Formats: sequence, C-alpha cells, structure tokens
Amino acid sequence: MSTTAPIKDEAQLKKFKEYYLVEKPIYRNYALIILGLNTAFRIGDLLLLQWKDVFYEEKCGCRDHICITEHKTGKVRSVAVNDSVRKTLEVLWENQEKNRRQGRTCPYLFPSGGKRLTPLSRSQAFRIVKEAALYVGLDEHISCHSLRKTFGYHAWKRGVQPALLMELYNHSSYRITRQYLGIEQEDKDQVYLDVQL
Repeated sequence: MSTTAPIKDEAQLKKFKEYYLVEKPIYRNYALIILGLNTAFRIGDLLLLQWKDVFYEEKCGCRDHICITEHKTGKVRSVAVNDSVRKTLEVLWENQEKNRRQGRTCPYLFPSGGKRLTPLSRSQAFRIVKEAALYVGLDEHISCHSLRKTFGYHAWKRGVQPALLMELYNHSSYRITRQYLGIEQEDKDQVYLDVQL
C-alpha cells in the first residue's frame, strides 16, 4: 500500500518549492505550495482560503494570523503568518491586481481560472504538486498531503516536540502524529550517533 510521504531532503525541497517560480512560472501554483508547506492546512481547507481570510484589502497588507474552522474536525485553527507566507501573499496580491482592474475578481486565493469564480479543485491541486515533485525526482508517495507532512517533519528535525506538533495538527492521538513525521531507521540511527555520553 502506498503512503504519502514528507519531502525530507532539503535540496529537493528547495527545488520543489521553486519549480513554479523559476522553471515554470505560475505564481498561483507557487503560492499554493508555499502556503501548504508553511501552514500545514489540509488541502481542502487550503483551497477554500479567501482573500478576506489572509489580507486586509483596505490596508493592502497581510493579517498576522490565518484563522479557519477545519472541515474535517470542526476545530478552529489559528496559524501565525511567517515571512515566507507574507511575502508570497503580497506578490500573489500584486499578480492578481491586473485581474481586479479588469473586473475579474475571485474571492479565492487559488482560483481555478476561466470565467468561473471557484477555487482550484483537489485534483488540480494534486496535479500541481505532482508535477513539481516529478521535476525534482520525487515520483512516488508525493501528494497534496505531503505538504502538511513536510511541515511536521522539518519542524520535528528543528527540535519542535511531537506533543506540540500533535496540537498544531489537531490530531486526536500521538500515534497519528508519529506516522506523519515519517521517522525512519536513519532518523533513529542519527540519535545514537549524535548522543555520545
């Protein structure tokens, strides 16, 4: 059975993030990946984000937090907007300014395109993530859920306690969070190599 995996290698992650910025410039797709990696929202919640959720139009600036009610759990989740997300949102707002001037306004951060004012579908989002993954040689086990898992893996590697990640993810058990982290034998081995008493 195939399991969605986090993107662990930092060099691959960097190329993955920059695919829609450098190799195939589509800023909406780039923003989808950056927000997915930095908020750890489930893809369904991410796709439903609207400008009013993240941006003060009257001030032309980002909110400090993105607050949503998760569709899966019904729980309210508040995520601080880091510099990476802030910069991405500001450029996305500027890129969509041309559409607003032409009267083509869509309330969603990630519009599907065309004349319909709808967000990207889950299948469109999957294709966006999969194309960037294939570009960097990650052909298996990468999906939209990998964005969420990648956040947790890299947070854990930077010393964030799994109990706090469990809270951030709104998981009901530590077992689920442990699976998200994708801890493998090499991670366990590194603990023994690093701790020399």
